[in-house]
Amino acid sequence: MTDENTNGWYDADSATFGDRLAAGREAAGMTQGQLAKRLGVKVATLRGWENDLSEPRANRLSMLSGLLGVSLPWLLTGQGEGVQAPGEAGELPQDITALLAELRDLRADLDAKADRLGILEKRLRAKLKEDV
Repeated sequence: MTDENTNGWYDADSATFGDRLAAGREAAGMTQGQLAKRLGVKVATLRGWENDLSEPRANRLSMLSGLLGVSLPWLLTGQGEGVQAPGEAGELPQDITALLAELRDLRADLDAKADRLGILEKRLRAKLKEDV
């Protein structure tokens, strides 16, 4: 594959959100089941996103970006830091790949904790208003 053929491979004109999501998932070495489990969604939900039948909410987009190691703008539009087009990717050493996977997992955990913290804060504020 030449540069001419791969240039802009995942941009908005060449690929949909679902295409970029599937490419990011595959580049991260995850199955649909594995990614769905990490996101806390059903496989059917993830499949719908990849098939462009629906789109995730903002909190899930942020988690996806972190888990897949791509920028949020790339995931949405194809612009920014994302996965390389087929034929461009170089193999990374196993130890680096493992570190990157661990970083993605940690980022997803942090995003999930931040979401939970926001929910708890809202519940606390509502409870405080009730008691006043």
